[in-house]
Amino acid sequence: MPSMTHPFERSPFWPALFFFISGFCGLVYQIIWMRLAFASFGITTHVLSVVLSVFMAGLGLGSWWAGRWVPRIKSAGHSPLFFYALAEGFIGIGAFTVPALYTIASDALLPSGNIQSGTYLLFSGFAILLSLMPWCFCMGATFPLMMASLEKNLDGERNFSFLYTANSLGAVVGSLLTVIVLVELLGFHHTLVLAGALNFSLCAACLWLSSSKGKRSVRPVLSQEKKFPKISVDPFSLSLLFMTGFVSMSMEVAWTRNFTPVLGNQVYAFAFILASYLLATTLGAWTYRRAPREGFGLSTLLGALFVAALLTIVLNDPRVQHQPWIVLLSITPFCGLLGFLTPALVDRYSQGDPSFAGQAYAVNILGCILGPLFCSYLLLPFWGTRLSLFLLSLPFAYFATKTMKGPFKKNVLLGGWLGLGALLTLIVLMWTVDFEESFARFIKPSAIQRDATATVVACGTGYKKVLLVNGIGMTGLLPETKMMAHLPLAYLGHPPTSALDICFGMGTTFRALSSWEIRTTVVDLVPGVIRSFGYFWSDADQVTANPMDRMVVDDGRRYLMRIHELYDVITVDPPPPIEAAGSSLLYSTEFYDLVRKHLKEGGILQQWIPDSDLLTTRSAVRSLTLSFPYVRAFRSTLKMGVHFLASTSPLPQLTGDQLAAKTPPRARKDLAEFFIDKDPRPIYNDLVKKEIPLSSFSNGIPVPLLTDDRPFNEYYLCRKFAPTLQSFWNPSK
Repeated sequence: MPSMTHPFERSPFWPALFFFISGFCGLVYQIIWMRLAFASFGITTHVLSVVLSVFMAGLGLGSWWAGRWVPRIKSAGHSPLFFYALAEGFIGIGAFTVPALYTIASDALLPSGNIQSGTYLLFSGFAILLSLMPWCFCMGATFPLMMASLEKNLDGERNFSFLYTANSLGAVVGSLLTVIVLVELLGFHHTLVLAGALNFSLCAACLWLSSSKGKRSVRPVLSQEKKFPKISVDPFSLSLLFMTGFVSMSMEVAWTRNFTPVLGNQVYAFAFILASYLLATTLGAWTYRRAPREGFGLSTLLGALFVAALLTIVLNDPRVQHQPWIVLLSITPFCGLLGFLTPALVDRYSQGDPSFAGQAYAVNILGCILGPLFCSYLLLPFWGTRLSLFLLSLPFAYFATKTMKGPFKKNVLLGGWLGLGALLTLIVLMWTVDFEESFARFIKPSAIQRDATATVVACGTGYKKVLLVNGIGMTGLLPETKMMAHLPLAYLGHPPTSALDICFGMGTTFRALSSWEIRTTVVDLVPGVIRSFGYFWSDADQVTANPMDRMVVDDGRRYLMRIHELYDVITVDPPPPIEAAGSSLLYSTEFYDLVRKHLKEGGILQQWIPDSDLLTTRSAVRSLTLSFPYVRAFRSTLKMGVHFLASTSPLPQLTGDQLAAKTPPRARKDLAEFFIDKDPRPIYNDLVKKEIPLSSFSNGIPVPLLTDDRPFNEYYLCRKFAPTLQSFWNPSK
């Protein structure tokens, strides 16, 4: 007797909608959990790599496990859709659980040493694993479970690509909507609540559908169950799936570093790279869904991927163009072809069987796990972005020849792609340069420091020396960076004995603090920045040899969390611009509360805020004045920003002569180093005359506090292009 047809079996709309929402939520979680991990464990490549690897590992293990258990679930008479509903509900719980687990783990790891210590690297990775794995595991399990629910409808052998397309489209929308709208208007916490609510809605809808389906259907006999062809394990197909995952995720890491000089170091730059990657992948999967069923030329497709990978290098030569839209379009051919190839390989390997689809997808994700680690810790530090991307393109040429059927003369199209690839190879190796090579070639002398964290270029001569991190100018030899040390130390009501400098830059502030002959500590995330100290200052060896001076590679905020030392002065110069990704962690109320705990009685925080739009500056100042009762603001010498002095004790109004009188001889010499007149009094007097009343930062449109949950400085597109949405800012909170 035939079964009654359920709406879920008749129309592809519902499974497509479910997987669209699931993909949307998955990218919301990936973006926000990554950002929260930076706040808890430090903004480092280690944290980035571990979060991505755990995320992908969970997807792979969940896909593999669910694929193996689907036959048992069905043989026991259970609905796969019911278990899919449970998986979505459990993912929703993770929206509320992960932030709490991060906090617990972060507090537990504080005694484990600095951010580069082996103990911390090991245990922080383990903590992230425990925090993320359960929820990511369930995300991976959704593919085989939903495929098992679709066996009797749609086009069984291509069910994976159907779900893959819907999921990728949801991921595109999730990546863009999260960074452009949701975080700015709702903050991290409420955005997670929204995503969790969507997962719970999916859970409820699928529970109802599975229950309704069970009531409406007459269970078919075994002979009516869908029979899958017997499939043998194909090691070559699995190795190809592993390679595509490995190379694509490695390239994404290299692209992020290579494109930063053009796209900038803001959250939108990373989001647009990810969205472009996902959108092109979705279009590729959509094209595959409409491709002829009789097959596709695998070797030709791999040859085209080889050419597309090389094009991303040629089109992004800094001498050719600096247009952000061209940068994003340059990766579209590669990602589109990859979006076509990946579901095609999984469909061809699994032939619609959820078990084999889960296995194939897990192998692909295993490559996605190892790729970023390999690229971050081996390729980029030793080869740079251009050669790393070239090396990553070569496997496509290899697999293209391995899958070729017959001699080259019968594979004209493949021969054409490989010939074009050979020509592009010559161009890449003989002509193209990346941003670091362009600086080294055209600004001499120069020194390049590469590590897993960043590429650091120090170049130029005299007072025109420049420091670039991933192609972004960090600072120059400017009097502002000296004043970051001398102004707060001179303002102290007692003789200073210790100071902490967060963010090293060229080392100018650290060197100025040291000139006061006090115990001085500097903290910076990037080892290459600290190693470049000697390029900018001839006396760097003397400064570092001083037993009272100490240099630490660590996240400045986490460093404060794990120490008990108190300082007379803490000076902070976050990386420019003020909208830089992650910079809010050095402007937020939570950071200022932490700083306050590490200042001695009468101690002073010097917070540098570069010029920006007035709303962003007001938000940062509001957070600072909420945390410290006494704040003074001084326009910088070259009018490039504002020095803020903050303390829990009153800050008297001092004259330039008084500040100069409190400055010791060696410090006076350092302060006046960039000036013709070596007298520090006019330098201080000029700064004091530029004091800005705090009331000037509180007039006009009210703005919210800059907090860890609401990084107002980093997310700004809504208020820039849709100011009517300002009611969502909740300025009273």
